[in-house]
Amino acid sequence: MKEIVEYTDYRKFIQDYYDERKRCSAFTWRDFARDAGFTSAVYLKYVCEGKKNLSVNAAGSVAAAMGLAGYEQTYFVLMVSYAHAKSDKAKRAAFEERCALAHAHKVRVLGNEEFDYFKSWRNPVLRELAPHMPGARPLEMARACKPAITAAEVSETLDFLVRAKLLKKDRSGNYRQTDKSVSMGSVDAVPVAARDMQRQMGEFAVKALDLPLSERDMSGLTMGLTRRAYDRIKKELAVCRRRIVAIAAEDDETEQVYRLNLQLFPLSEKLSAKKEYRFKGEERK
Repeated sequence: MKEIVEYTDYRKFIQDYYDERKRCSAFTWRDFARDAGFTSAVYLKYVCEGKKNLSVNAAGSVAAAMGLAGYEQTYFVLMVSYAHAKSDKAKRAAFEERCALAHAHKVRVLGNEEFDYFKSWRNPVLRELAPHMPGARPLEMARACKPAITAAEVSETLDFLVRAKLLKKDRSGNYRQTDKSVSMGSVDAVPVAARDMQRQMGEFAVKALDLPLSERDMSGLTMGLTRRAYDRIKKELAVCRRRIVAIAAEDDETEQVYRLNLQLFPLSEKLSAKKEYRFKGEERK
């Protein structure tokens, strides 16, 4: 599913959301309507078909049911406001605000030639850090990184980020991000392109266990799953990531650069559905 800022029609966005949920689970229009607070099981279906209009007052509830938060929720409400504005002035205001929001939160989708971005943890960290340290020298940025790196590594990384058009250097020598966030694009490409990054960040996560509880939050679950449950959980994690990105994007300032790892992986081989397992010493009853 595309990023919400690539949509202009709220009906199309709702339909695409429903279709994606339907592919991954037994999600129904009744489930969707219930989550959004509607008594009619087919109301949102009729909205997508153009038979009903979604009111601006109800747009927030529908956005919440789709897991939207922050600017994504605002953008969705603006799409609804624009579609049903009763005056040219109101329509123009909703349109201009929506366009400004889309521009401010534009997501950069990396192409094949830019996969080098994910080869080192220094790239995303300095992409976040440099714009919020105006006037800082490479050595000062190096000392701000965890783990510490050299000034030469900072300079090399900044040069790469500028060449890749992920950062832009102004006349004063300060850096700013060219896009609000970065996406790998095709999910299928992620394991190949981001494997090194995930390995590095996983190692950092282990070391972060020694940090005070006030500076880190870690928890985990061990559970038995079916393939259907696994696919549903993957979907929930995707929604969670999107909402977290929206929350982080609400603030223009940065106090500290954080990494969030979401990991779901097998701890056993697949079990045969019909095979019976007996522990050593078990007695058959």
